[in-house]
Amino acid sequence: MNDDYQVYFDALPCYLTVQDRDFRIIDANQRFREDFGDIDGRLCYQVYKRRAERCETCPVAEAFHDGQSHRSKERVTSLDGREISVLVDATPIRDENGEIVAVMEMSTDITDMRDLERQLRRSQRRYHLLFDEVPCYITIQDLDLNIVEANRAFQEDFGNCLGRKCFEAYKHRSEPCVPCPVQETFEDGEPHSREEVVTALNGKRQNVLVTAAPIRDRQGRITSVMEMSANITQVRELEDRLTSLGLLVGSVSHGLKGLLNGLAGGMYLVDSGFAKDDRARVDKGWATVQRNVARIKSMVSDILYYAKDRVPAWEPLSALDVAKDICGSMRSRAKEQDVELRCEFDSDAGEFEGDAQAIRSLLVNLIENSLDACRLDGKEDQHAVTVRLQGHSDFVQYEVEDNGIGMDQETREKAFTMFFSSKGMEGTGLGLFIADRIARAHGGSIYLESESGAGTRFTVSLRRKRPPTQESEKSSTPEMDEHND
Repeated sequence: MNDDYQVYFDALPCYLTVQDRDFRIIDANQRFREDFGDIDGRLCYQVYKRRAERCETCPVAEAFHDGQSHRSKERVTSLDGREISVLVDATPIRDENGEIVAVMEMSTDITDMRDLERQLRRSQRRYHLLFDEVPCYITIQDLDLNIVEANRAFQEDFGNCLGRKCFEAYKHRSEPCVPCPVQETFEDGEPHSREEVVTALNGKRQNVLVTAAPIRDRQGRITSVMEMSANITQVRELEDRLTSLGLLVGSVSHGLKGLLNGLAGGMYLVDSGFAKDDRARVDKGWATVQRNVARIKSMVSDILYYAKDRVPAWEPLSALDVAKDICGSMRSRAKEQDVELRCEFDSDAGEFEGDAQAIRSLLVNLIENSLDACRLDGKEDQHAVTVRLQGHSDFVQYEVEDNGIGMDQETREKAFTMFFSSKGMEGTGLGLFIADRIARAHGGSIYLESESGAGTRFTVSLRRKRPPTQESEKSSTPEMDEHND
């Protein structure tokens, strides 16, 4: 080799070898000799990889085969045992007739680069592991609120929603939520938090605390927003129970005071009647005492029912009598609101076991909800609420249907949630929650069908026989016994 070219050959900061068709090294630069020793006619794979046979994929063999340059990434071992990552380029060398007489193999040390790549991959794996194992829902969203990445917890509960809108996946809405913490973060670049109610694939509603934080590029521009949603359903359920108890105790305290005053008045009539030997006065006073005791007992039972899981006071009930009694009591209310109350009863519906007071409360709450839905609707000229009763072999079925304002999907999903009301300040948010709780306590269910502007239908299914798990239970807890004696 020309001396000048030999200088260049040796000075290159990489490993250079020239190999014949048998992969024998016929020349090598100085750096190669320093790290791998003298060539002494040795074979490439013996020197680089200490192998007894050539590599399965060999860029030198490929260069000899097709006359083109070829590249690969390899790991080789130096004389001192160091593992070196190299980027291999094999280029054919031709004679005056264009025949390939040798191949020059240039191997560039990329060990530091490969180490950085491995560190990056490990960091990425750790990031994804952390991302997937965090016990909350995490999504990455773009400016259009499209979900571009989601962790495992989110995908398990809400499905593979990549590419879908956040509000579609979480709330089944057709438009963004207002306000939206993700949009607020895109606007001002600050984190934002908000509590929401979302619905999983299985239909289960969850209270979540949502926090949105910006993700920026090197120039500081917000490219996406990370939204973290922590499930706080159990916390809210506990708060709801405590709030419910406080609300109910507060709402009945005034009534209880009046009933106690009435009870005191009845006792006075009884005492004075005995003192004056006035039987009529005693009877009147005793009737007053009985009436007020019954009302107090009923009110206390209600408080216990809402404050804890109350066991129904089971008794045989005529499904038809229950329906007639409730429609009769609600007819005047419907007339006041200019709503026609229609009754369609199966006279052969038969009997079922249940708590008469609780079943009455359940159906009254549904009818009141339908009456309010009609009152708030301004589209229909005439409104009607239809109460139906049907008897089946194993259960009885009540239906309450109206042609009122109806509900969209988000409202339907929240309808039986504690303190949720679509009537704003006019509603307490207790009626449908209580109705659903009573139905479930009886081993039954309430099925809701509704569309916005197209009315609502509630279908209540109640078993004829009490659930087996409750037949063996005592009629009440010790606290209930005190009020039932």
